[in-house]
Amino acid sequence: MPAYAFEALTPSGQTEKGLLEADTARALRSRGLVPLVVEPAAAQATDGGTGLNRTLWASRVYGPAALAVWTRQMAGLVASGLPLERALGALTDEADDERQRHLLATLRAEVNAGSTFARALQQHPREFSDVYTAVIAAGEQSGALGAVLDNLADDLESRETLKGKLIGASLYPAIVSLVAVVIVLFLVTYVVPQVASVFAGSKRALPFLTVAMLAISDAVRHWGWLGALLLAAGGTGLVLGRKNEALRLRMDAAWLRLPLVGRLARGYNAARFAATLAMLAAAGVPILKALQTAADTLHNRAMRADALDALVLVREGSPLASALAGKKRFPGLLAMFARLGEQTGQLPVMLQRAAQQLGNEVQRRALQLATILEPLLIVAMGGVVMLIVLAVLMPIIQLNQLVK
Repeated sequence: MPAYAFEALTPSGQTEKGLLEADTARALRSRGLVPLVVEPAAAQATDGGTGLNRTLWASRVYGPAALAVWTRQMAGLVASGLPLERALGALTDEADDERQRHLLATLRAEVNAGSTFARALQQHPREFSDVYTAVIAAGEQSGALGAVLDNLADDLESRETLKGKLIGASLYPAIVSLVAVVIVLFLVTYVVPQVASVFAGSKRALPFLTVAMLAISDAVRHWGWLGALLLAAGGTGLVLGRKNEALRLRMDAAWLRLPLVGRLARGYNAARFAATLAMLAAAGVPILKALQTAADTLHNRAMRADALDALVLVREGSPLASALAGKKRFPGLLAMFARLGEQTGQLPVMLQRAAQQLGNEVQRRALQLATILEPLLIVAMGGVVMLIVLAVLMPIIQLNQLVK
């Protein structure tokens, strides 16, 4: 039966909100309620509310971390022998967020109506990716849904852990850079002109460093708006340019060729590709479909193109290891583990090990890069501030020598 989110008046005149599982929304009247707002629960979960409560920019019902927790809960309930419908009902009752309750009620209603769990999830592509639904479908077909859900939760958690460590490693250098730019702009646009006005009436020539700093200060104060406008226009052009697939492919390929961040990007994308492919293969998804789905998870268009080329080679009969070895953007470690997996008949296990090693390598390099950048940024900031201070102090020192 479908699920409806409703807002209705009780016989006593009070407003009641909730969920109703019935063939039609008219069942509210049989309960003595006067409906005010009635709509499918899926619409409320997707749009972010009903009526005046609907938001224009609604976020996802389940964020990445929340989805991992929910998947782990589903895995525990299903593995314990609880029927899928009852597991969804239990999680619906325990959900704190209203949109989560509506989404889970919709899934439960679709499962009660005879739909498979994977097909019910496919009705909500914004919440559940193609990889997620493909793994669920394979788990249902194999009869090991609980174990597959558990593996899926492990993959989601490890992916979020890797992403969190990369963000944490880049957060401190980003904050230091932002603070440095703000301090330098303040000194150049306010402090330097104030001090320079003291020497405006002096007929003696100012030191070269002071003259250069005054010129920079004047340019920033008069043309800073133009620089900010050009930066904004460049950022907007970059965003719009990435919507063109050919241009984005070239940009992503150039990004991979950068000295430090390019290697990090290669490792991160390869780890994600290997982990997804291992999970799909372990769930029993055919290798061609698994390759297609894993390639779609790659954000870098150049590496996605290489993965799709490898898919063509595998379809033509080439081993997975040979297909990946011919793509130089993928680390050689991935092809090596794929070859070992094909030789031993343990491809999912070997791909998972490759994903773990690649992920650990990305974390190690990111932490090393952050460790090197931190003192370099501090030294660079100190050097710029020192130049500004010298530009201010040198005329004062010059006047002091004249007085003596």
